[in-house]
Amino acid sequence: MPSADSDKTPVALLTGFLGSGKTTLLSRLLAHPDLGETAVIVNELGEVAIDHHLLRRVDERTVLLKSGCVCCSLRGDLADELRDLLGRRDRGEVPPFRRVVVETTGLADPAPILYTLLAEPVVKHHFRLERVIATVDAVNGLPEPESVRQVAAADTLVVTKTDLDEAANVRPTLESLNPTADVVEASFGEVDPGRLFGRAGTGFRPVPMPGDQGHGGVHACHLVLEEALDWGAFGIWLTMLLQSRGGDILRVKGLLNVGGSGPVVVNGVQHVVHPPEHLDDWPDDDRRSRIVFIGRGIEPAALRESLAAFNRAAPALAGS
Repeated sequence: MPSADSDKTPVALLTGFLGSGKTTLLSRLLAHPDLGETAVIVNELGEVAIDHHLLRRVDERTVLLKSGCVCCSLRGDLADELRDLLGRRDRGEVPPFRRVVVETTGLADPAPILYTLLAEPVVKHHFRLERVIATVDAVNGLPEPESVRQVAAADTLVVTKTDLDEAANVRPTLESLNPTADVVEASFGEVDPGRLFGRAGTGFRPVPMPGDQGHGGVHACHLVLEEALDWGAFGIWLTMLLQSRGGDILRVKGLLNVGGSGPVVVNGVQHVVHPPEHLDDWPDDDRRSRIVFIGRGIEPAALRESLAAFNRAAPALAGS
């Protein structure tokens, strides 16, 4: 049976720090025939080098490309822009589109944008978050706290400028900081759109957790739990954890064994938690719950003990 989200338009968020090659990547993607029937919302339309692909201008803020993409500039609130885009599609003012890509500014914290996509009533009724993509400069790495937040929020990390002589191997840093993300290298913005789009943002690729600290004290910690979890108790525990430590926890992602035939996927960025996804089957033979936290001052033992206490108290919580 198809999910309730199957008829919603997927939205991919493209983020990345200033100068990390985000706009170059977007320009190359817009020229790719596989990205046809896509609507792109950018902050400054003039910054995206699309003039030689221009088919026609719809109005002062919208152009149609030969690839079939619709490009429009973000005038203000993202929710307003998405609602307006829906209305223009329904009225035939812009061609039909099957996906939306939203480009953030280089200094953006992705969390408020994700909150709009996941919580604004009209937006979440018509759109579903497909993937968060972040570009990372192989020369300059992660220079500011904003770049660390962007990496922590991402499902896919695109490492740019790997062709330059001064490029460094940033992959180990990225894999330790966000071990659940796919890492893709792109030279001059060239990357197969299939590596970025058309994939759920709930994948989970467990890897060994290094013990060293990340940028600015940010690091990843990995919980592996043998016992099955009570879904209700876990929800209360996670809510209380994010309310008390939300500023320190940048990302939580994992697979939970709640006693069903498949796991429940949890995925959150700061205070923003994606709707849980119940999978029919496990991706491998490991049936243990695995959760990755990315943040500051995270103590795995303390998290494990508090979660175990809530899990043990589940019958009492259910009866209260």
